Amino acid sequence: MPNQKFAKNSVTIMTEMVLPNDTNTLNNLMGGRLMHWMDIVAAIAAQKHCNRIVVTASADSISFKQPINLGNVVTLRSQVTRAFNSSMEVFIEVTAEDIPANKKIMTHRAFFTFVAVDQLGNPISVPPIEPETDLEKQRFDGALRRRQLALILAGKMKPEEATELKKLFLPEGN
Repeated sequence: MPNQKFAKNSVTIMTEMVLPNDTNTLNNLMGGRLMHWMDIVAAIAAQKHCNRIVVTASADSISFKQPINLGNVVTLRSQVTRAFNSSMEVFIEVTAEDIPANKKIMTHRAFFTFVAVDQLGNPISVPPIEPETDLEKQRFDGALRRRQLALILAGKMKPEEATELKKLFLPEGN
């Protein structure tokens, strides 16, 4: 098993400015452009964690809280929350800043999953994560529940095998 790493070592921050070519007819950032940026910043965090080529496996739980306007400065922050065998969950948080108005708001959050691959594209093991802060521990614990739910929805796990989800919904002993 590869040596364990700390979640903080994967932190990646990317900054973009919303230009006219990035916007829809309402002069807001197009969702597809934002998801492209999110995929890039999350992939970099995953690569920093495992020092391998990574491929996107899923983009889950993208919540669009606020529109991002033309001219806003967008900051995307990503961090690996948990590593499994060859996959890693990455949390992304997006903020938009209207610099002339001195306003900054959190606009989007998401969890993406990446798989580390070798030169032939075959999955390869990744180092485990050691969460340190309370927030890192909370996201680490939640990652297993999110993974089990995704596996159930994909038909790759039976609901009765989802031990972490059962703890949430069934009383002790069932």
